[in-house]
Amino acid sequence: KRTRISRDIARARRILDEDHYGLEKVKERILEYLAVMRLKRRMRGPILCFVGPPGVGKTSLARSIARATNRRFVRLSLGGVRDEAEIRGHRRTYVGALPGKIIQAMRRAGVKNPLMLLDEIDKLGQDFRGDPASALLEVLDPEQNHAFQDHYLEVDYDLSEVMFITTANSLRIPAPLLDRMEIIRIPGYTEHEKVQIAKRHLLPKTMREHGLKEGMLVLPEGAIVEIIRRYTREAGVRGLARELAKICRKLAYRFVSGEVKPPVTIRREDLEDWLGVARYRYGEAEAEDQVGVVTGLAWTETGGELLQIEAAITPGRGKLTITGHLGEVMQESAHAAFTYVRARAEALGLERDFYRRVDVHVHVPEGAIPKDGPSAGLAMATSMVSALTNIPVRR
Repeated sequence: KRTRISRDIARARRILDEDHYGLEKVKERILEYLAVMRLKRRMRGPILCFVGPPGVGKTSLARSIARATNRRFVRLSLGGVRDEAEIRGHRRTYVGALPGKIIQAMRRAGVKNPLMLLDEIDKLGQDFRGDPASALLEVLDPEQNHAFQDHYLEVDYDLSEVMFITTANSLRIPAPLLDRMEIIRIPGYTEHEKVQIAKRHLLPKTMREHGLKEGMLVLPEGAIVEIIRRYTREAGVRGLARELAKICRKLAYRFVSGEVKPPVTIRREDLEDWLGVARYRYGEAEAEDQVGVVTGLAWTETGGELLQIEAAITPGRGKLTITGHLGEVMQESAHAAFTYVRARAEALGLERDFYRRVDVHVHVPEGAIPKDGPSAGLAMATSMVSALTNIPVRR
């Protein structure tokens, strides 16, 4: 039994756009697959791997693709799976033997050509019971999966018509398994995309879930931007959804208790009353020029942000101390910057042997957050020279 695969590209585009804002590369790949299906009736299902940080919509995107292609959707969570028999099944000689998760998922789907989501494939484990990642090699290889052997069934089972989609937060996946999948990276959303997702999807959904009718809450775009900048720091939108839910809960309570009457408009300046004190600084450099403090730019999974680099001078014998949870590359940048300052001492207005009488301490604030990268050397050298010459750095 099979479902009739929808090859209507316009319909698929409409469904994908309805369910998700942005993600153009992924949508383009799905539409290419449907276009090839229109030209060639029999085609093996593609094996895609969505890689991206938590909360960017990898799992919901797979559901949307199933709806767009008119396939039945089955999800299989692989997080923490350590036993090979979970994939291939147990032999029937064992008491309580069962088919593997793949065959069980096919039974739930009830058709030969579902969309099967293998969630969190990078979280697979292995122990003395075998390596489930190796068992998946046969499942995800188009040349072999037409004759997949489950230990419980002991007959060949055809998986060639299944469309497999896997998800992962990182590419810490065994190389042979990685080689069988087409990697599609889903980066974190930009601020503009988060605003649009909040307006089109998150806010209406959250209001429905909390019993609020349309028009009872008005949240201007400026307020949404402020929530994104000062109350969340993430690549996805789960934290943003939680903050909107918090507003809706408080609003529901104030409606019921008679404190406010609809419609309620929450502006940027009202957010502290609804969400508390802002958790993060956004795009704020120091208020005034300071000695030994340099403002640098940093890249994170959640987007770009400002990073302060501080240098302090103490009496000593030329020791360089580096703090702030820095990675190896960034520590090497600090050592290279110190060597540069020593080599150019006279040109920078320092005594040639200044380092014999002082120690230099370089610190990057927010020490609990790991930091690494190759491009901080110039900022570090500037902070050292500023501290040694007592000249403030322009912020």
